[in-house]
Amino acid sequence: MKYDDISDTMPRLRSVVTYLPRLLDLTPLLAKRSYFLLGRRQTGKTSLIRNTLRPRHVYNLLESDSYLTLSREPWRLREECIEPGALIVIDEIQKLPDLLNEVQWLIEERRSRVLLTGSSARKLRRGGVNLLGGRARSRTLHPLVAQEIDGFDLLRALRYGGLPSIYLSDHPAEDLRSYGGDYLREEIAHEGLTRNIPAFSRFLEVAALCNGRILNHTKIASDAQVPRTTVHEYLAILRDTLLGYDLPAWGRPRVRKPVASSKFYFFDIGVARHLQGRGALEERSPDVGDALEAWIFHELRAWIDGRGDGSLHYWRTTSGFEVDFILDEAVAIEVKATRRVTDDALKGLRALGEEVKLARLILVSLEPRPRRVGKIELLPLMEFLKALWDGRIGA
Repeated sequence: MKYDDISDTMPRLRSVVTYLPRLLDLTPLLAKRSYFLLGRRQTGKTSLIRNTLRPRHVYNLLESDSYLTLSREPWRLREECIEPGALIVIDEIQKLPDLLNEVQWLIEERRSRVLLTGSSARKLRRGGVNLLGGRARSRTLHPLVAQEIDGFDLLRALRYGGLPSIYLSDHPAEDLRSYGGDYLREEIAHEGLTRNIPAFSRFLEVAALCNGRILNHTKIASDAQVPRTTVHEYLAILRDTLLGYDLPAWGRPRVRKPVASSKFYFFDIGVARHLQGRGALEERSPDVGDALEAWIFHELRAWIDGRGDGSLHYWRTTSGFEVDFILDEAVAIEVKATRRVTDDALKGLRALGEEVKLARLILVSLEPRPRRVGKIELLPLMEFLKALWDGRIGA
């Protein structure tokens, strides 16, 4: 499968792009409420804020002077943010979660609108930290999706993922290596999330090999040489630091016995492939299918989080029928990295359609034109993604 075969509608990447506008629009969200904006480092939170908002006050807790000042004198927020209704940004709030008490006071007494960004939810969910009592909602900024990239290059995206600085890099493979090292060094070691960094590093490589697969905790424990209980702890770290997401099994159909265990996806296919130790993804590689499925998961997860609600599952039976994604319990989506969909590729969607009535049955592929086979819609990849972000995929 040569690059030009993937799609004639995917021009080459531009050489220089300083900022790519994002689909997540913070301005209407912050007009009336405060928000947590969560997202892995380098997903573009700071660039999004800098290019779309005009906050009255900005505090970056990665800067040592801001961190030290507010850790010693958290009341400085009250003394400095005196304007009623002002927009305030506090970057990397997980560094100083006790500051949320002052934030709540500003929201209640001065009607401040506060945007709190973070790359880890672990400290915010533990230890009885004040989470503002529902006064702030949350959104997650994911890596780039196809609709945010002018001149989207599918093969590049599957090879290196959607982190802006890596996708646009002249040396993406080298930057991915640095990103993996930074994660272990800065977030795991520095934040004290685990003391055994070598064991966590082994686990991380094994977990990456399970990307998009059903979790088998016993096998992961054996391969990573750690206790099974430690696997549960380490997976919780991946979830809390926004490095991975569960995809739960859908148990609604009961005619064929469904599998109950969840799958696990890393937040970015480029990071996952780097942690797996895989080389460059070739056009004809069998890995293209798994990578494309992971990319569609990423797009669906980003779309749900941008909307603020929704559900995503997969369906598999013990007899071997499977559908990759069930969106909002109404739309079944199967993904195939092929330019010629055979009848065999439709069997999972057909089996599910026989068991439960769904609004739509969709197969996404690299075929150049849409068509319909019975109740199943076959959509080209880019047409599906455009329809998703235009709001035309849901029931």
